[in-house]
Amino acid sequence: MIRRDGQKQSAGPGIARPLFCDWHRELLDRRAFLARCAGVTVAGLFAPALAATSDATMPLSEAERLALIDAVQLHLFPSEPAAPGAREINALNYLRFVLADARTDADEPAFILNGAGWLEDLSRQRTGQSFLNLDSDARESLLRETAASDVGENWLSTLLLYLMEALLTDPAYGGNPNGIGWRWLEHVPGYPRPDAETIYPRLPL
Repeated sequence: MIRRDGQKQSAGPGIARPLFCDWHRELLDRRAFLARCAGVTVAGLFAPALAATSDATMPLSEAERLALIDAVQLHLFPSEPAAPGAREINALNYLRFVLADARTDADEPAFILNGAGWLEDLSRQRTGQSFLNLDSDARESLLRETAASDVGENWLSTLLLYLMEALLTDPAYGGNPNGIGWRWLEHVPGYPRPDAETIYPRLPL
């Protein structure tokens, strides 16, 4: 799995966001192509095992799916003594903001939340347990298998994109509380910074 090596990154949001957005756009284009392939379901593409059994995912609530996503975020971006992890940068809280944002691409929230269900299905097929109950090594193995499929790789890449955004965003958007990510990166944010009334969802189109 792609995991942080603990070394400080030097790119601030002005550089990192366009790079991640270009990468993400390419992956979304690929996902759209794959989803149009005749006779193949997205759930089946997520991991080969699902195609051989059932296309139906477990009936999970949104809260349960977010709990699974939280566990994946914590695995992809773990806390370290000298560096913030997903928990410290409020990654899940920032993702909730993205999912609720009316300007987010219409298919993005469904793809993110459905991916959690596909991962849970795969976990129960492979281990007989919920992903939430697996130890770190078992989670790593399952996420590596997920990354081996195109749609699974896309789902993980999407989560990584929003992890980076949570690290770099202004705290007004729910991530990077008190600028913890900026301090780690030694980044000085631009001014003026947004407040509750000037965050972009409140600005006119």
